[in-house]
Amino acid sequence: MSLNVDTEQPFFSHLFELRDRLIRIVVVILVAFLALFSFGNQIYTMVAEPLMQHLPEGTSMIATEVASPFLTPMKLSLVAAIFLTIPFTLYQFWAFIAPGLYKHERKMVIPLVVSSTLLFYLGVAFAFYVVFPLVFAFLTGTAPEGVAVMTDMGRYLDFILTLFFAFGLAFEVPIAVIILIWTGATTREKLSRGRPYVIVGAFVLGMLLTPPDVISQTLLALPMWVLFEFGLIASSFFVRKKRDDEEEESDDDNEPDSESDDVSDDDSSSDKSEADTRYPDDYVAPTDEEKEAELDRLEWEDEDDWAEDEDDESWNGPGDDAESPDATGAEDADAIINDLNESRLKRVMELRQQGDVAEARKLLYEVLANGNNDQIMVARNILEQLDQE
Repeated sequence: MSLNVDTEQPFFSHLFELRDRLIRIVVVILVAFLALFSFGNQIYTMVAEPLMQHLPEGTSMIATEVASPFLTPMKLSLVAAIFLTIPFTLYQFWAFIAPGLYKHERKMVIPLVVSSTLLFYLGVAFAFYVVFPLVFAFLTGTAPEGVAVMTDMGRYLDFILTLFFAFGLAFEVPIAVIILIWTGATTREKLSRGRPYVIVGAFVLGMLLTPPDVISQTLLALPMWVLFEFGLIASSFFVRKKRDDEEEESDDDNEPDSESDDVSDDDSSSDKSEADTRYPDDYVAPTDEEKEAELDRLEWEDEDDWAEDEDDESWNGPGDDAESPDATGAEDADAIINDLNESRLKRVMELRQQGDVAEARKLLYEVLANGNNDQIMVARNILEQLDQE
């Protein structure tokens, strides 16, 4: 039962979030529509200007349906509201999918979303200011003699909306090229080799998406070809940026943590002198007398042979300044001390697992008092870790 709850809950939470974002999009569009509705007639007059300039004198646009004078401006206001709120709509979809993307993918999506929005608006502006005057001049100029060109306002709106969407989507060609190359669906070299097919396809799309005239078809196909070439050029930058971001993320994932850094520091700095060692704030360095006494205790308590030979004349004890042991005895003493400190460090690890920090600190201080450079560095690092816990 709990398994079903754990697996279904994230799915429904995503659905709820998607629902909330769609509601926000609809609310914003409705607010923009209400704001533009009262200006519907003025907006229609503005978009009808390219045709009105080329209508013969004495003619005008007509309304063949009863409700067209009211419904057509209202429809245009709704479409204008959708056009104007495209950035907000894209942002909501971006905010919904962004948590599921990698870091380098988020870096790529933001410029792609912004550039696709600008290109869509640029396509609409190109259609309105460049294509419409040429197309309407051609169409009205080819009317047979005696035929009055009087376009229905509803049919005209459908015509220009089709062209708006056609040119807006056609100007997204660079984004499509970049995404295809970026996702690995194809390569820049393959698309370059397929340039003749792209040119033919652009003219075919121009024929299908525009009125049956050569001017509008050409005006749509040529920008698509130019934008395709621009997408090939821009894709090299995006693909290189993607590769750099992936390598950066890989380096971040492979970067060792602080504890492994401490261990590597131990290995690389084992030849450092004890004077360069950094101790914790609560550590008090032992005096020479305390070190000597600790060595005496270790040698006399942990080595039975030395304890039996305590009264022997050839050995006056490690603390006797009158006579020093021979070289072999000194090496044995160092080996014993090192072994004992290794045992203490192992015991410290067991005490840490048991939670006995006080006893672990005590053993670490003993290692700091008489250990070699490697043991001192290890004890210091463990003390620093205990201070951070």
